[in-house]
Amino acid sequence: MEKRKLGHSDLKVSVITFGAWAIGGWMWGGTNRKEAIDAIHASYDFGVTSIDTAPAYGQGLSEEIVGEAIQGLDRSKVEILTKFGLSWDTSRGEFFFNSTDNQGKPISMHKYASREAVIKECEESLKRLKTDYIDLFQIHWPDNSTPVSETMEALNLLIDQGKIKAAGVSNYSVLQMQEAGKSVILASNQVPYSMINRGIEKEILPHAVKNTIAIIAYSPLQRGILTGKIKPRQIFNEGDTRQENVYYSEENIVKINLFLDKLKPIAESKNATLSQLVLRWTIDQPGITVAIAGARNRRQAVENAGAADIKISAPEMTFINEELNKLRIEI
Repeated sequence: MEKRKLGHSDLKVSVITFGAWAIGGWMWGGTNRKEAIDAIHASYDFGVTSIDTAPAYGQGLSEEIVGEAIQGLDRSKVEILTKFGLSWDTSRGEFFFNSTDNQGKPISMHKYASREAVIKECEESLKRLKTDYIDLFQIHWPDNSTPVSETMEALNLLIDQGKIKAAGVSNYSVLQMQEAGKSVILASNQVPYSMINRGIEKEILPHAVKNTIAIIAYSPLQRGILTGKIKPRQIFNEGDTRQENVYYSEENIVKINLFLDKLKPIAESKNATLSQLVLRWTIDQPGITVAIAGARNRRQAVENAGAADIKISAPEMTFINEELNKLRIEI
């Protein structure tokens, strides 16, 4: 499995990184702990040594599952990427949205990243993850109620203390990255990016490349719609928010599946799945450092890992991009 360096840091992560949002259950209609641990172990066996999680994913559950899973692995060969600054247990900071937890209990999400909160969250994550350091600590969403410098200085302190190895951001604009860069050496910015969501190519991606900031692409399969497995009138589990997602309108599902049908011959020629082809396309895009691919079970984990092994030729890439340019979806 290829590993790529995150910015100016010494941290290298697997080009396909295990995404642990779904195993937290929150917004995904629940989870199966045993299957989740099996998925992480399978990923590791196939070279996916990096795991991206967050406290918000299941209100601590995702981190707990990751922490349990890595106990049987060589910690020096595992890269843990987690986050902070999105809280469900405080009314401080900037209100984000209302939701429900895995038990259906109402929760209110707030973005809060004061110095005190960052340090406190780091300690709580270390306990849930059952480790004494975090490889990459990322602010989950910008917190407009706290000066960026205050948040970033807390990250510098944690680096000095050896509790984190590198500092990153998520969902940051160019201006926010510039402000953060005044106080800390940013390793990365984790942002949404997929074949059908390429908004970062306009400003964020060029800025990151110019300033040697890694781009960690999340939702490269657009929460599953780019697998070709989502059909019109799809039935989702209770609590799964995808049915409310704009990409999941019946019209968009039809259009996206017609596009994916055109890619099937390429995937089949490589003995690959559509998911693997899409993931490979993602990590082949200029400026994209790694792609986060979620998995809820061993089969999905192994499939995701296999994406790193296939190759897309220049003519195939041209064909894919030409078909993408014809795709018009409503968002």
